Parts: sequence; structure tokens; C-alpha cells
Amino acid sequence: MWSEYGGLEGSAGIVVGVDGSDQSLCALVWAAKEAERRRTPLHVVTAYTVPIFAASSMDAGYTTMDDAIIRDGARSVLNKALERISGYNIEVFSRVETGDAAAVLLELSEEADLMVVGSRGRGGFVGRLLGSVSSALPAHAKCPTVVVPLRTAGRLPEAGVRPPAGAPTEQTVEDVVVVGVDGSEQGRAASLVAAEQAVNLGLPLHILCALPPFSGSLAWVPAPLDLEALHEEITEQLRAGREWLQSHFPQLPMTVQLIDGPPAEILIDRTGSVELLVLGTRGRGGFAGMLMGSTSQSVLHHAKGPVMVVPDHDDPRLADRASFGSLPEE
Repeated sequence: MWSEYGGLEGSAGIVVGVDGSDQSLCALVWAAKEAERRRTPLHVVTAYTVPIFAASSMDAGYTTMDDAIIRDGARSVLNKALERISGYNIEVFSRVETGDAAAVLLELSEEADLMVVGSRGRGGFVGRLLGSVSSALPAHAKCPTVVVPLRTAGRLPEAGVRPPAGAPTEQTVEDVVVVGVDGSEQGRAASLVAAEQAVNLGLPLHILCALPPFSGSLAWVPAPLDLEALHEEITEQLRAGREWLQSHFPQLPMTVQLIDGPPAEILIDRTGSVELLVLGTRGRGGFAGMLMGSTSQSVLHHAKGPVMVVPDHDDPRLADRASFGSLPEE
């Protein structure tokens, strides 16, 4: 069912932002697949702004004409997007909004279950919806956001777009959901959402922690630093975290891995070979030297596959984590 609406109706469902670019078409198809799997509505949204030179014109007639022309162009973009996903068995709502795209989608995130956008929108509709949105939305949205890079086109041939030069046309994807953790409360909250996604997909969950190298850039770290003892401590906390997570998802297969190396580089590399990577927005507290906030932004800018960013949120399941073992000092 296609219809235009004034707000998110009924079940909130998934919201995907489109602007006519190849990046947004990849995001659109990914979102349609996810909506079909979840059996939830899909809201397809595009937004535009009237150019400043027109909006400031002394002749209001020209401003009205420009707005009508641009809105017709936005509606054309939206109609083409709807045609692209017409074969999916989902309920679809469409919407053209006037205003800053990031602000529009951020407002909708207060009602949505999931937001989906492409990584960048170069070459898309006026206003280039995805360029700023893919950076602003994951950091400030009220619900999880999935950013789908154009390189994912190899996994989504039905999107009808070509991956960028140098990207594989077909990708071998491991059937696993990976969550990056750093010992923070935000990382634990992200692991709960990642586990839910893994259960829904029928896939195992891999919990990954990358420990950055301790070099001169981390001169503030207390010395002498016993790296072996640090590894043992983090390994024990990861084990306790897995036991805690397993208590809430007893049937979900889980593995844990601690790797030495730059977290962003390791996670970016994993995005190219796994079904989905899940991260938290910020990493206050947690293991020494691990800054999930900056890592998340770096991964989003260079990801080779879909990345879900989970915002800070209250989850009652976090309350019993301490009963499974010591936590990193916040």
C-alpha cells in the first residue's frame, strides 16, 4: 500500500531517507528487506529546502513557483523510489518534507523503530539529503540507525546500482552479526540490540573488542603498564559480559574475541565481510584508551557494509550486569 501521510501512523516501523542518489537506493532496498523480514511498515521520506536566493526574493510569486518546481522534483524522486520496492510484501508510506533533511529525520526518529540512510548522497536531489545526514543522524537519533554504504550494492543487486570503482561486484558475506564493545555502558546497551538483531536474523553473534596500541600518544596511561595483566583483566570482563548477555539470550550462539590493533581499522575491515556491524554512539568509561564515539564516526565514514549505531538508552537488562563479574571503572 502506498500513501502519503502526516506522521508515522500505527506501528512506527522503519524510516528510510532517499534523495535519488545511488547511495540512497542501496539504503532503500536494504530497508525494504528489513521491513519485510520484520513485518513492519516502511516510511520512505525525502526532504528539500528552497534555495536561499529564491526564498529571499522580494517577489513572493517567484518563491512560490520555485518551491512548487522543487517539490515536484522531490515527488518524482519519491515515486521512482516507490517503484523500486514495489515487489516487496510490505506496507509503504511516502512523504515529501520541506526543511533540513537531518532535522526532519531526527524528528521522525523519536517515533521510529529504526532509521536507515545511505552513506553519502553526492549527485542526489537538491539539498543532497544524505551528505550531512549520515553523520548527524546516527549520533543524535532517538532510535538505532543503519547506514548503508554504496559498496553494499554488491550484496543488493536488486537495487539496480553499481558499486564504486574498486569495490567487489559480489561480496562473500559471513552469516554473523558483529558488535563492537569497549567496556562502556553504551557498548553493553549496543550488545543487547545486536543480540536482538541476531536472534531475528537467525544468525550467531560475535562480540569483538579491539584494544588500541599503547604508544606515546597515550602517555597519560599509568606506568609501568603490565600489558599481559591488562589483557587478562579485559578478557575476564568480556567473559563476564558474554555470560550476562547469554543469560538474556540463552539460545543465541555467541563468540567473543579480543584483538590488538586500532579499533576503527579492525571494525572497518569487518564491515566488508559480515551481515551487520553494531556499535554504540559513545564510549564514556570502559577500557582504558577506547573511545567508541570517535571510532563509530570513523567506521561510518569508511564502512564497506551496513553499520547499525545504537543511541544511549535506558534498558532494564543493564541492571544485572554487575552480578556476573566486575565492571571496568567508569
